[in-house]
This record gives sequence, structure tokens and C-alpha cells, in this order.
Amino acid sequence: MGSQQNLFSILIPTWNNLAFLKLCVASINKNSTYHHEILIHINDGSDGTLEWVQENGYKYTHSSENIGVCYALNGLRPLVTTDYVLFMNDDMYVCPKWDKALWNEIQTIGHKMFFLSSTLIQPRKFFCKSVIAPANFGESIDTFDEERLLKEYKSLKHGDWQGATWPPNIVHRDIWDLVGGYSIEYSPGMYSDPDFSAKLYHAGVRIFKGIDRSRVYHFEARSTHRIIKNDGSLQFLRKWGITSSSFMRDVLHRGEPYGQEINMESELRNDLLRSKWKRLFTIFKPTRTRNIW
Repeated sequence: MGSQQNLFSILIPTWNNLAFLKLCVASINKNSTYHHEILIHINDGSDGTLEWVQENGYKYTHSSENIGVCYALNGLRPLVTTDYVLFMNDDMYVCPKWDKALWNEIQTIGHKMFFLSSTLIQPRKFFCKSVIAPANFGESIDTFDEERLLKEYKSLKHGDWQGATWPPNIVHRDIWDLVGGYSIEYSPGMYSDPDFSAKLYHAGVRIFKGIDRSRVYHFEARSTHRIIKNDGSLQFLRKWGITSSSFMRDVLHRGEPYGQEINMESELRNDLLRSKWKRLFTIFKPTRTRNIW
């Protein structure tokens, strides 16, 4: 592979988060084994993001206000020129050879029907075993200890895991197109990640794998406090007939060691029944906090 041939198309939505975006892009350029195209959707961009992206020559889309992650990702899709679509948050720092680990796995799989996630390292305790946490290397740009992270990230014990869902994640563009990208009814984006996994599952994908050797530090610099959230949990239940947590636990087994045989048939039957009743009891509950019209 030529040194300048793009391997992945990395889609990064950003919303006035320039300092983190700069660090994210710098880590991709510094720590990647291969060359990738970086595609950025700029929400608003009044903090200087638009000018920075233009000055550095990255391909981008732009909206005058925050349009949410689903519209942002789907809007970037026409700019993709590689076979692989990779979604990454702007508050992430990729560790060395993160992309090589993903590419090696893709080559081993040998077909398009897969969904892979990198393994996140996060500073605060987290509910899911798929994430290495707490492992605090800084919660802001000013407190980020890059040197210590690069020395220690390999020594953090984990392993490949089941149930790929959240970013960084990667899928073949044909499979992305097959399921129609991210579902805009979840805008601005709550629960759009498990919904995308559910769409892939119903399309026949059965490899949902988190790759241990592909490690990415996630600052958790969430911007969700700035948005009016959709009730993604209820939307997921109404769409798929099962709660998101049950789907992740009973079907994808998110966070469990990859390859481990897990029989959740009885739990799935019970959860489907409970989901049916929950959907019935919330039939009149709205899924948005405001009317969009």
C-alpha cells in the first residue's frame, strides 16, 4: 500500500470543540500506521473551527447550527472515497497502531459483514466492561498527560470484547449504505449508536467485535448538556420491540470476552416480554422534549 493511499475515511462531527478537535486530528496524523482521509462536519464553528479546517485543507461539511450526529455523519458520506467508514468523536486521542489493529482484523475476517470498535480508555468509572476505566490520563487539554499515556496504554489489561457499538467504530461502506447510515429520527443522536448496531444485526451482520489492540483515549468531554435530547431509549424500544439494554446484553453481549459462548435465550424471552409491556405502558409518551415544527 502506497504511503499516500487512504485506507479509512474517518468521519468526525464537531461542535465548537476546537482544542479537542486539533488534538484528535494531531493524534491521527502522529500515531496512525496508514494514511487516512479525515472528513469533518462542523456544527456552527463560530469558535474558529471552520477557519482552522479550511486553512488545513480538510474536506468538510458545515451547518450554521448543531444538526446532531446522525445528520452530520450521513452528510459526510458523499465525501467518502475509501471502502471503510470510521466514525470518531472529536474528544478522542488515538494510540499508536490503533488503525493497524483494525486493518489486521478486517483482513482476517475476509468479508464485509462485520462491525468493529476500538477499545476506549476513559478517565472515569464506566458501567460497561468493554471500556478500560478508570484510567485517568487527563480530563481536559490542559491536564492531558500524553507522555504517560504513550508509555502505559499497552500495559492496561483487557482483551477483545463482544458487542461493538460506540465510536471509534468501522464498517464497510457497502454495509453502511445497505442499512442507510445513522437513523435521523434519533436526532440529535441519543441511542443512535445501538440503533445502528441493531440495523446491522437485522441486515445479517454477526461479527460485532471490539479490538483490544486498537486503543483510543476518550476524554468524555460531552456536549450533550448543550442539546435538547431525544428520548432515544423509548424510540429504540418502539422501533425494535426490545429495550436497548436488553439488546446489548442478550443479543450482542456487549463487553463480554470475544468468542465466549453465552446462552441468553431464557433472558431474551423474558426481556422481550418485559419490553412488550413497557412499550404498551409508554404508548402515549412523547419521544421529544419539544415540537420541532
